[in-house]
Amino acid sequence: MSDNIWGYQPTTGYTAGTDLTGFKVEATDGSIGKVDKHSDDVNSSYLVVDTGVWIFGKHVLLPAGTVQTVDQAERRIFVALTKDQIKNSPEFDKDKHVGDSGYHEQVGEYYQTHRA
Repeated sequence: MSDNIWGYQPTTGYTAGTDLTGFKVEATDGSIGKVDKHSDDVNSSYLVVDTGVWIFGKHVLLPAGTVQTVDQAERRIFVALTKDQIKNSPEFDKDKHVGDSGYHEQVGEYYQTHRA
């Protein structure tokens, strides 16, 4: 994978402009939830995943660089992370995730060191 954790890799099958809201998200060891919202802004692409009851309604911010494959036909996104890696990620902060480069740096560093 490239060093840009905030960008979709060309091999994922993601097409810019595709609405991923509602897609199911699969970790390497099982389903983790569904996409609540997403962005495909250059160098700031991400998924916000609603984990539902899996980790008690927590939302997680997944940088686009963690995405391995987007299966548009099945409406599924496969990420290069385990459930535990996602569960132990920095808390999603809806107030900080837009416009706070320090927060994105913290999240990015976590996933840079934990992705497969």
